[in-house]
Amino acid sequence: MPTGRLAVWWVVVSEIVIFGGLLASYIMHRLAHDAFRVQAAHTNTWIGGFNTLVLLTSSLTAVLGHQAAEKGDGPRAARFLYCTVGGAATFICVKALEWTHEIREGFTITAGTFWSFYYTAAGLHALHVIAGAIVMLFVANTARKNLELHRVELIGIYWHFVDIVWIFLFPLLYIAK
Repeated sequence: MPTGRLAVWWVVVSEIVIFGGLLASYIMHRLAHDAFRVQAAHTNTWIGGFNTLVLLTSSLTAVLGHQAAEKGDGPRAARFLYCTVGGAATFICVKALEWTHEIREGFTITAGTFWSFYYTAAGLHALHVIAGAIVMLFVANTARKNLELHRVELIGIYWHFVDIVWIFLFPLLYIAK
């Protein structure tokens, strides 16, 4: 296995441990406290659903970028990666608007245990989206020059991990009310 791919998988495994612990703790607290249900009722399922669509679409463009890179078409791979970064930016902007509304409504990180978990889990995820988008910009810029095309696959692996984490967060934070 190439060193870069092994390194990305090590990062993903370590992140699974972090998110797994956070989500397991969340589930255990949610099962033990009825207040979670009442507090979770205030999340906006439509906004969460829209952000899910945005991230899944960005995963598609990451896959298409990888396919282009495998065919040796760096400029095309870069265009798809830029689209993926656009999805990340959309996700973060929507999340910022959502949080602004929630905080104005009084649902701050100190408003209850649910909100503490909500902002911690969604915030940690958002940081991973931002980090992935920044790295993806570097990869796209080199791919545009037809250089280091193997990195397109590596950032794609990380990006799919970020999407999978959201697939767990969305139902736990938005649907299970």
